[in-house]
Amino acid sequence: MLLTKNEVKRDLVYVYQILSYLGLDDHTYTHLSARSEDQKSFYIYPFGIRFNEVNENSLMKVSFDGDVIEGKEYQYNKTSYIIHGFIYQARKDIQAIFHLHTPSIVAVSSLKDGLLPTSQWALHFYNKVSYHSYNPLALDDTEGKRLIADLKENFVMLMRNHGSITCGRTIQEAMFYTYHLEQACKTQCLTLAMNKELSIPSEEICSKAVRTCLKSS
Repeated sequence: MLLTKNEVKRDLVYVYQILSYLGLDDHTYTHLSARSEDQKSFYIYPFGIRFNEVNENSLMKVSFDGDVIEGKEYQYNKTSYIIHGFIYQARKDIQAIFHLHTPSIVAVSSLKDGLLPTSQWALHFYNKVSYHSYNPLALDDTEGKRLIADLKENFVMLMRNHGSITCGRTIQEAMFYTYHLEQACKTQCLTLAMNKELSIPSEEICSKAVRTCLKSS
């Protein structure tokens, strides 16, 4: 069931506030969005304010082409408009997109092997994480096309040396994936820091675990 305008904006503001409280924001350099009630645009905060300053009145409504329909922007943020606009256009099933730069996620994105199945948090994403090679800023259509080509049918993508994109069929699902990805990456960093041999479950167990995790979630 589609949400009303007020419900979409309310739930998106909750996520901005929650991620700020958890310390998962990065000053003004990351962004969260939700597809609007008309399914033809998205809500996102204006570049220049922090997550904890976001409220329903500050959210902007932006077209998939990057035109501001409602709200006030302080500085045109082409990067965020390209990332969110291209994904929403390509993936009709996605209702929310979160882009973060937490140290744990950036660290794991920088590893050649990426996310390892070293924890139950990580098993949620077994064989379900996409990878996108580093590009400083998404400033043109070419980069937008690369993003959606790399994301494929997945809901989670690690951007090499940069951060993550987590998506969901609801705002709540995107938040679920975001939290579990952060926990998985944080745990992997702690595990690797011990410089001991890793205990990795078998492929059979990992495949069974991801089915169980996703079914129960």
